[in-house]
Amino acid sequence: MKLKDLCEDERPREKMLSKGCAALSNAELLAVLLRTGTGKANVVEVARELLKAADGRLSDVAAMAVEKLCAIKGIGPGKAVTIASAFELGRRLAEEESLDDARRMDSPKKVYRIMIPHMRNLDHEEFWVLFLNKANRLIGKEMLSSGGQDSTVIDKRIVLRRTLERKAVAVILVHNHPSGSPLPSVEDIRQTRDIGKALSSCDLQLVDHVIVAGGSYYSFSDEQVGGQDS
Repeated sequence: MKLKDLCEDERPREKMLSKGCAALSNAELLAVLLRTGTGKANVVEVARELLKAADGRLSDVAAMAVEKLCAIKGIGPGKAVTIASAFELGRRLAEEESLDDARRMDSPKKVYRIMIPHMRNLDHEEFWVLFLNKANRLIGKEMLSSGGQDSTVIDKRIVLRRTLERKAVAVILVHNHPSGSPLPSVEDIRQTRDIGKALSSCDLQLVDHVIVAGGSYYSFSDEQVGGQDS
């Protein structure tokens, strides 16, 4: 049956316009990309043949080379390139979303994974700041202080200035304990409280302070210790 002989609600493009993408089957979505069929098969039937060649799996369609796509009757180089391009865009979108999610600092475990390459096997303390936008996505990180084996001092004014310069709205503090114990010292708690209050005075947020120690970490946020409201 020719596509024009189908009622309007069964034509892929018209159906998409009236009901949205989600209303279309996989074959119908492929038909939108293919645009036209052959003299003997309408575009939906060609799309079904394509799916049949891929055992009904979109992942197998996505893996098909252009040459294999062209082996389907009704699909020439132009249509094959269109299909390959659509799936490549889908892959890039998934990759972009994955990277975007990875950059969202929504757990101390993510902070630990980002910082452990910088802090593994250090014999001295380093103090880093992760700068975040209002969606809590990482927009930059910087080491602001390097100290001795059991302490490092950080000036709250430096943290505040660099946060404003980076146009960040929130920060996560990170430092390491070469001793291997992630538990905060009295000085760690005091510095966290002071920095939190300084940031809060400028409508900036201290999201967390994570202490990295070998294969473990301590999160002030998880333990609700220190912070800008204390």
